Amino acid sequence: MRGAEGPLMLLCGTANPELGRRISEEVGVPLAPMEITRFADGEFDVRIGESVRGHDVFVIQPTCPPVNDNYMELFVILDALRRASAARINAVL
Repeated sequence: MRGAEGPLMLLCGTANPELGRRISEEVGVPLAPMEITRFADGEFDVRIGESVRGHDVFVIQPTCPPVNDNYMELFVILDALRRASAARINAVL
């Protein structure tokens, strides 16, 4: 499926993986692989399993409790996507 800027890609954070799965099924686009590691000091590391260069990316990350952790995870994901040259990044909260 193509978005406005390029191929459509869905990513889901750890806040609600069930919501991500259901959205993926509804739109018919599989969730892209992503590994999120949380370190003992509270920092996050995000590794996206495939290239996002030129893609129209949607990140599913609700802000349910713990709100601060979920927002910080979202910000790290958005930063990783921007550095990986995604054409357009959309946050689904």
